[in-house]
Parts: sequence; structure tokens; C-alpha cells
Amino acid sequence: MTMSHSWTYTTWPDPDSAEAAAKRLIEEKLCACANVFRGMISVYRWQGEVETAQEAVMVLKTRTDLAPALCARITELHPYDEPCVLSLPVDKAGSAAGFLDWIDRETRPSS
Repeated sequence: MTMSHSWTYTTWPDPDSAEAAAKRLIEEKLCACANVFRGMISVYRWQGEVETAQEAVMVLKTRTDLAPALCARITELHPYDEPCVLSLPVDKAGSAAGFLDWIDRETRPSS
């Protein structure tokens, strides 16, 4: 069976909360890997005001069939009212086959 894969982008208020969530998501096998990037500056409109905040970016690697469950779990774990969670498709032709196979092995079995 050929799996498709997704890259999930999310932002967090700080690296510690992102790392704690990443560990839970990996333990729950919703993703194979998470990268946390410290020190991002976000500028956005929230409730009619332009805001600026320091945040951490988290990128997660998963299978496309797990992306909805991953999004739901991130939303449960996240402290924001409206967390940024975006799932982007991975181009299999431009990706390392061994890495994609590893994602398959490290995530939940297909249902």
C-alpha cells in the first residue's frame, strides 16, 4: 500500500510548550518527528488589533491519513483560542523514500 505524507506547521507561545506537545504527539504515534524552531516573531491581526508576539514554530512529519487526528490533538493540547495548524502535502517524487518509509513505521498503523 502506498502512503501519502503531510507536513504540519503550527506555532506555539514558547519553545517549552511546543516541545512538551511534540513529545506527547510522538508518544501517541500521531507523527514521527517534530522540529521546534525558537525565536520567531509573529505579526498578525487578532480581535481587530495588530499584534506582535514571540513564538516558536513546530513542524511535524506524518501520514496524510493521520493529519486530521493530529490537528485535533494539537488543538486539544494548545493554549491558544485559535491555534495555527496547517497541513501541507509532501511531494513523494521530491522526497527521500527511506525517510517516508520511516514515517510510516513510526506512526500509528493504518485503520
